[in-house]
Amino acid sequence: MKKGTVALIVVAVVGVALFFSFKGNYNEMVVLDEGVSSAWAQVENQYQRRADLIPNLVSTVKGYADFEQKTLTAVVEARSKATSITVDPSNLTPETVAKFQKAQDGLSGALSRLLVSVERYPDLKANTQFQQLQVQLEGTENRIAVERRNFNNTVQGYNATVRQFPRNIIAGILGFGKKGYFESTVGSENAPEVSFE
Repeated sequence: MKKGTVALIVVAVVGVALFFSFKGNYNEMVVLDEGVSSAWAQVENQYQRRADLIPNLVSTVKGYADFEQKTLTAVVEARSKATSITVDPSNLTPETVAKFQKAQDGLSGALSRLLVSVERYPDLKANTQFQQLQVQLEGTENRIAVERRNFNNTVQGYNATVRQFPRNIIAGILGFGKKGYFESTVGSENAPEVSFE
């Protein structure tokens, strides 16, 4: 065989090997990216479920004329803000996830203040509809926690893949960037102070 033919065969074999390696890495990143999008959709579904419960909760509480209007207004405004923020699954950067989380944390805080205020209204606490809504809300908060954990686990697998060498080169060329995680709320590492005065 001629040297030129051997060199051509070697180049062809290397080229085919590189093509299949590139193709395999690309397809794996696409599958992982779709997994992240799917996990994000589940997170959004649970947050939407919570947002859908709030109007019923607010209308039940409104039935008690002397209930703090300021607290109800804060819940309604926080819900409006939380539902107005949408994140494109293809743009789940750490900044966009943090912005979404901040709005959801605002709603969580407003709901917490509402539920603390309810303690001063024994008739409201005894209301069957309110109790059912409170149980549904509690269940939804648990579902949110589960889906956030699933999302973070999925993102961890994706991020590890797109940052490994030589995949990071392919990821950079094809636009597969690092995705953001849900993080603990600032201050959640400190236990709340309880005072029985």
